[in-house]
Amino acid sequence: MTAARARSLFVSLLAGATAVLGAAPAHADGYRYWSFWQAPAAGGSWTYATQGPATLRPADGSVVGFRFAVSKDSADAAKPRGAADFAAVCAGTPAEDGGKRVAVVLDFGTPADAPAGETPPAARSACAKVGADGSAADALAAVAKPLRYDSNALLCAIAGYPRTGCGEKVDEKADAGKKPAEPKAGGNDKDDDGPSVGLIGGIAAVAVLGAAAVWQTRRRRRG
Repeated sequence: MTAARARSLFVSLLAGATAVLGAAPAHADGYRYWSFWQAPAAGGSWTYATQGPATLRPADGSVVGFRFAVSKDSADAAKPRGAADFAAVCAGTPAEDGGKRVAVVLDFGTPADAPAGETPPAARSACAKVGADGSAADALAAVAKPLRYDSNALLCAIAGYPRTGCGEKVDEKADAGKKPAEPKAGGNDKDDDGPSVGLIGGIAAVAVLGAAAVWQTRRRRRG
């Protein structure tokens, strides 16, 4: 290898290492809270509700969902993992005059998002029967007591979970070090998305140092 080629390799590897190391995700804070979702009466995908549970009045045959998780905002919020399927949830509940049925899907989240010392209950669904003018909050109260709200009417707990806290700010980086990461689908605890940024950066750094050593050796031999 000529000195020029070694120098070119050194520069290329250094640039690659810089790009890889610079790709590490930025640290960001989030909030631990219950997000509110809805789906049309005919079924379909979850959409983030534009109204609160107390003001939204779903039609008979609608589906509402609640998910407990840590997220930065509505765009980042995790959707309920249960299907938005009214027929499956309320199949055994007949319609009644003067009332309506609302399928309620509850996703208590993952251990990684749980407050310290708490374990999320298993996800579940229930068919709520409320009055014709009933709100989503009424439907929730019919199937998931006890509920807890703060002084600003923010929903803090469903079915008693979590026991404390309400929309508190969470340092995601520090919080991740306290709880094990949630296993990926399929039960494989290993990271199936490829090597970590740190590993790639380390390999690139070793390659850079190796190229530098080759270059210096070539220079000394020719000196």
